[in-house]
Amino acid sequence: MCGNNMSVPLLADAVTVSGAERETAAVIFLHGLGDTGHSWADALSSIRLPYVKYICPHAPRIPVTLNMKMVMPSWFDLMGLTPDAPEDEAGIKKAAENIKAIIEHEMKNGIPANRIILGGFSQGGALSLYTALTCQHQLAGIVALSCWLPLHKAFPQAANNSVNKDIAILQCHGEMDAVIPVRFGALTAEKLKSVVTPTKVQFKTYPGVMHSSCPQEMMAVKEFIEKLLPRI
Repeated sequence: MCGNNMSVPLLADAVTVSGAERETAAVIFLHGLGDTGHSWADALSSIRLPYVKYICPHAPRIPVTLNMKMVMPSWFDLMGLTPDAPEDEAGIKKAAENIKAIIEHEMKNGIPANRIILGGFSQGGALSLYTALTCQHQLAGIVALSCWLPLHKAFPQAANNSVNKDIAILQCHGEMDAVIPVRFGALTAEKLKSVVTPTKVQFKTYPGVMHSSCPQEMMAVKEFIEKLLPRI
C-alpha cells in the first residue's frame, strides 16, 4: 500500500511537481475556491527547490451557498466571508481529515512530518491553517496566503492536543484585497498568536495587490520554504 495513491482519494489526481533529485521534503498546497491544483503547481514550479516535492490536490466539486449553490471546486461550503458568518463545521473538519491523509501518505513514503509544509491560498489557505493547527504530526510550517482561520472561535482550545504549538507560520495578504479584506488577515494573525508561539507568526502585506499573489510574495514563500526545509 506504500505507494498506492488510490487509498488517499485527493492524491489520485493531484498535480505533483516532482523534485529533480532525491526528494527529502514536501510542500502540500491547496488552491482557492473555484480553482484547481494546476495554477498553484505552475506558480510553485517557478520557485521550486530540487529536493522538494510539491503536491497540489484538487478540491471536490460541491454546491457553494455563497455562490447561489453553484457547483464548483470547493474544500468545504462557504456561507459568507466575514468573521461572524456561519461556517460549515462538518465540512471543514472532513476536509482537514482528507488533507491529514495526504500528510500520512507522504510519511509512509519516507518524508517525515517535520519535513512537510502545508500551505494554501484563500479557502485553501484557510484549510491549511485549520488542518495544521489540529494535526497530530509535527509539521515544518504553514504558508497562509490571503486567507483566514476557519472556526476561529474554537481556538486556541481546538489546538490543545496538537503538537504544532511552536509551528512557523508565513501569512501574506494583498492590501487591496476586496474578497477577504486585509483587516481580516490582520485579525487572523492576532488570533494565531494566541494559538502558537507569537514570534513564529509572520504577517506580510503587499500594497496594491488584490485577491491574488505577486512576485514579491512568491519570493517570501520561497525563502520561508528554503529556511524550514534545508537540503539534507
